[in-house]
Amino acid sequence: MRGRPVVHVVEDDDAARESLAFLLGTAGLPVRTYNSAKPFLDALPDIEGGCVITDVKMPEIDGLELVNLLKRRHFALPVIVITGQADISLAVQAIKAGAVEFIEKPYESEVLLGAIRSALSAHGKDLPGESERAEIRTRIAALSAREHQVLDGLIAGEPNKGIARVLGISARTVEIYRAHVMAKMRAASLSQLVRMVLIADGMNDRTRQHDATAH
Repeated sequence: MRGRPVVHVVEDDDAARESLAFLLGTAGLPVRTYNSAKPFLDALPDIEGGCVITDVKMPEIDGLELVNLLKRRHFALPVIVITGQADISLAVQAIKAGAVEFIEKPYESEVLLGAIRSALSAHGKDLPGESERAEIRTRIAALSAREHQVLDGLIAGEPNKGIARVLGISARTVEIYRAHVMAKMRAASLSQLVRMVLIADGMNDRTRQHDATAH
């Protein structure tokens, strides 16, 4: 019989790891910690349920590499990536690799706890259906031409200044269009926006099909 879902924290910084363990324990969430990706990977055969929180910058195997490794090993638990860098490109790479959320440090405790609860509740649910895909496509179709351009820039991992330079507008104007895109798409975060676009174009399904036939 399986026990309660465990939150697996992979973090090489002792203080950050202990702080996370304390926060999760206070919230009543079972937690297991690892000081690097290697001991976590070694423990995979015994891991059944829960989710994973990993830092990006770690020695030997960084957080993004860990997400990719878990994907290749068909490890199905949701992964939340945390980082001290406000790097849009890195966030997009993490989500495309399979992470469910990308959170920047310093973060509010409730933001992280909310992401964990969402990951735990969503785990095991059916893949996005055609009705959900159609709804997302309808939202994308409702974007203006300029909003489409900004969306494309965001999905490509470009920062606001990079998008502004390509489009010949100010970074402040990009921020305004970005806010419009988030509102029209009903996305609460960049991570959610990227996932929506992946669902709309079927990349999530194609990735799973590729992984299933590659072995």
